[in-house]
Amino acid sequence: MLIREAELELAPGLNAITGETGAGKTILAQAVGLLLGARGDATLVGAQGADAYVEAELQPPAGLLEEDDFAPLLELRPEDEGEIVIARRVFGDGRTRAYAWGRSAAREDVAAATERLVAMSGQFEQRRLARASYQLDVLDAFCGEEQRRRRIQLRAGWRELQAARRAHEDVVARAESASERLAELTTLVEDTEGVTVEQEDDLRTERERLRHVTELAEAAAAAAGALAPDDGQGAVELSAHAVTSLERVTGISKELDEVVVELRELGVRLGDASSAVRSYLSSLDADPGRLEHVEAELERLSDLRRRHHAATTAELVERASAARSELSALADGSDPVATVAEALAQAERSVDDLIEALRVARAAAVEPFAAAVAAELEGIGMGEGEFVADLSERERSSSGADEVAFLIRPNRGLPFAPVAQTASGGELSRIALAIAAVGGGETMIFDEIDAGIGGRTAHAVADTLVRLAERAQVVAITHLPQIASRADRHFSVEKVPGDPTHTRIRELSGDERRAEVERMLGGREFLSAVADGATG
Repeated sequence: MLIREAELELAPGLNAITGETGAGKTILAQAVGLLLGARGDATLVGAQGADAYVEAELQPPAGLLEEDDFAPLLELRPEDEGEIVIARRVFGDGRTRAYAWGRSAAREDVAAATERLVAMSGQFEQRRLARASYQLDVLDAFCGEEQRRRRIQLRAGWRELQAARRAHEDVVARAESASERLAELTTLVEDTEGVTVEQEDDLRTERERLRHVTELAEAAAAAAGALAPDDGQGAVELSAHAVTSLERVTGISKELDEVVVELRELGVRLGDASSAVRSYLSSLDADPGRLEHVEAELERLSDLRRRHHAATTAELVERASAARSELSALADGSDPVATVAEALAQAERSVDDLIEALRVARAAAVEPFAAAVAAELEGIGMGEGEFVADLSERERSSSGADEVAFLIRPNRGLPFAPVAQTASGGELSRIALAIAAVGGGETMIFDEIDAGIGGRTAHAVADTLVRLAERAQVVAITHLPQIASRADRHFSVEKVPGDPTHTRIRELSGDERRAEVERMLGGREFLSAVADGATG
């Protein structure tokens, strides 16, 4: 089975993907799986194709690109690009390549970024539910908008704290060799006295002129001769003659009057140009040793850059300015170590306050959150299970100093165990749905949500998906008409006979959608038979 080409624009709410068993719905799940880091192999490439390619355009919420998971990819991001474009390509020999914004990237980096935005049932759901960062994100989402703002503030505060630590370590290390540092600063300031970026630019310009002084002089002399030669008439005098000739008939022809005005202006400009060219010629009569002096000055600047470890003159000037400021502070008697120590203490206090605020909110929310998830589980036919969110302390990080573990007990009398280890397949997908319905918010793709359920439970699952879709994008690959009939957008996957047979996917609407739901219910004949039996 092969999807030759397909482009899906998913709705913000609930999207249903349906089709006959074997039509190729699993291929779509495999495509998303590649973006989530699944290994690719040659079987994903059709017999007539050179490679298989999947690309997704994702819209991250505000602040998400600043998180650690996205750091390796940010250097690939085009300027002012707010969306994330990620892709995987599988070649015919089984090799794969990952991309971010069309640029080659590590598969692990692309997968880590995708996992923050897309959740998928099956093996990926198990991996995601086992990730401590996801569980903490869900609990914080349940806490509300204020908790989200605290998380953003803590990320910024954590970066400031790291910067304050580095500054403190640097200043303390420098203070231990203060005399050497003082000499270093003094030398840098003395060496760079009078050095500016403009000075280097001027020297380079002058060097270029001196290197080509002969060609410049010849060109300027020729131009001066053409404009106003020492012997004979040039452009300046000829234009004056033209004006004199036409002035005798001024007032007779309006057209010639206008030409006289233009010629007078031209004569002025030609005179100015002649003066400028002759002045330039005079400036070229420079000291024969000037080029050697300019070269020496440029070499001195280059030597200063090497000596003070500056890549450019601009960086050298910047370092000299910082050195002057530091020398000034030392002269004023201020203690740079005390200054950075106070900045570090302030950053520590700010981070501590935010971490404590996060902890208080989490402690207050953990039991209501667990109760809400348990209620969702009961509503979708898993009422015997008990759900607990266990909050504990851990080492501080940019997300706080807490971790939460989601535990479930499918049957009374059994011990609680992590949700990712307790269920599989459809059960795991329904547990993930219940958790997301309470605190989820990313794009969620369910490929096994309808496994082993029907009737009232199917309706309950559909209701939960609809509620989740009010704040998240949900994709359900399903055989259940209860889900398909509630979707905001409905896609059908079907086999197209041919040589070879291939699979296509298209959006349904109106009568096509009603017909697909009827097929999922068993077709018109089945519905008629059920109706006859109910009235018989």
